[in-house]
Amino acid sequence: MDVLSFIHWNASPEIFSLGSLHVRWYGMFFAIGFLFGYNHVEKMFKHEQENLKWLESLFIYLIVATVVGARLGHVLFYGWNYYSQHPIEILFVWQGGLASHGGVLGILIALTIWSKRISKRSLLWVLDRVVVPTALVAALIRLGNLMNSEIYGVQTTLPWGFIFERNHETVAKHPTQLYESLSYLFTFGVMLYMYWKTKAKDYQGLIFGVFFIMVFSARFFIEFIKEDQEAFEAGMSLNMGQILSIPFVLTGIVLVVLALKKGPFFYQNKMEQVQK
Repeated sequence: MDVLSFIHWNASPEIFSLGSLHVRWYGMFFAIGFLFGYNHVEKMFKHEQENLKWLESLFIYLIVATVVGARLGHVLFYGWNYYSQHPIEILFVWQGGLASHGGVLGILIALTIWSKRISKRSLLWVLDRVVVPTALVAALIRLGNLMNSEIYGVQTTLPWGFIFERNHETVAKHPTQLYESLSYLFTFGVMLYMYWKTKAKDYQGLIFGVFFIMVFSARFFIEFIKEDQEAFEAGMSLNMGQILSIPFVLTGIVLVVLALKKGPFFYQNKMEQVQK
């Protein structure tokens, strides 16, 4: 196929720079995602007449946990051989290197603490709500990866293949960033429908479980056409991203089954408000 029929991609990862200040697409998409997430969870809290004072602390926990968890996930799952010899560089987040699986684990730990200290609610209660906008955040982050010309797929002859010229590629590769972004965007649509148009939020863990199944199943299958992120993955039947995704999918299935088995769950304070 004529190389001109492919998409030549040479986008700059920077939107603009002022002296030592560099504003990048990745950071902007990250910020937009969290801003949207804050506004959407605020809308949920108002809809359910929950305490709006919880929001500020909730998103501080989320932002810190996402960055720290994703960074440590990359260090431990993908780059331990290097970072164990250069521990100070673990702090150099601006150089890149974030792993979504680590981000999810960080969020789970942070929200466990938040639930015990702030809301006094079940961990699943907040997770069922937070994952709705999180699906959109994930889609935006993958667009940031596209702007960085990173985390793309193996060679393809499909007409929508991208030649990542910034990385000196001369053949078309699968734009797996877009594949993942679109799958997460679809997940976001499903999450919106479940929360706003059904009674899914009354089944503890149901929305969260479906989120895990959809996001990590997509990640598992897309990894088959994605280039290895680290040299040690060469020759592996399943790469690190797939191995890490399997427990999340299985956890999602268990959550869905348990949620449907237990049925709707209502908090005591809500029942008292109804009785009054």
